[in-house]
Amino acid sequence: MLTSERKALILNVLKRDGRVIAKAISQQLGVSDDTIRRDLRELAGEGLLLRVHGGAMPASSAIVDFGAREQLGSAVKARLGKVGAGLVQPGQIVFIDGGTTNVQLAQQLPHSLNATIVTHSPSIAVALAHHPHIEVELIGGRLFKHSLVAVGALSAAAISEVRADLCFMGATGIHPQLGITTGDREEATIKRLMAEQSAEVIMLAGHEKLGAVSPYRIMALANLGTLITEGTLGAEPRGWLDEAGVTLMEA
Repeated sequence: MLTSERKALILNVLKRDGRVIAKAISQQLGVSDDTIRRDLRELAGEGLLLRVHGGAMPASSAIVDFGAREQLGSAVKARLGKVGAGLVQPGQIVFIDGGTTNVQLAQQLPHSLNATIVTHSPSIAVALAHHPHIEVELIGGRLFKHSLVAVGALSAAAISEVRADLCFMGATGIHPQLGITTGDREEATIKRLMAEQSAEVIMLAGHEKLGAVSPYRIMALANLGTLITEGTLGAEPRGWLDEAGVTLMEA
């Protein structure tokens, strides 16, 4: 079998089963484990999967830069943002993480809302600039340009001094075993800290993030309080979200 044919088969198995076990593929094809590991390494280098111990998982599709992500699925993000905005109550202190969907959330907060929004995202802060009754606390630090958020020790120190009612978290992967993940170590640390400082964690996410995995873990799925997603979920993701105790809201 040609290399291209092996890789196509690997991707088909990944799409069908949601994971690839290297040993099983090597036995099925009658090739060495090293051959399959090389194929997985090359596919991971192309961003087509994420290597894990013993095989591979689906790679998150949310890996392009912020500007490109703004152009993707804007209608869906607007619906998710509207539902999320309806969960913020007057007088609350709320962390809003970076991300294009959370920008939609910020834009759809009512102008009559009196609340405090704490964010490390300049984009979120700008979106709230003309909300007359919302107090905006902008967390500083080193700008992580991929996501347009502040990260690092300064950000962590400021976040650790806040106790929030809600945290709207952005992430690139939501997986039943591997949890909530993202693509940068420092960004994962900041997201985890915001979650730990909040009474409840909420995520707005399209279906493409469900079952996907990125390299850096933020937290276990069970630490997520509410997931707002598009349309109607299939039985499988609905099952593992329910098992983890996650409240599901569909936009």
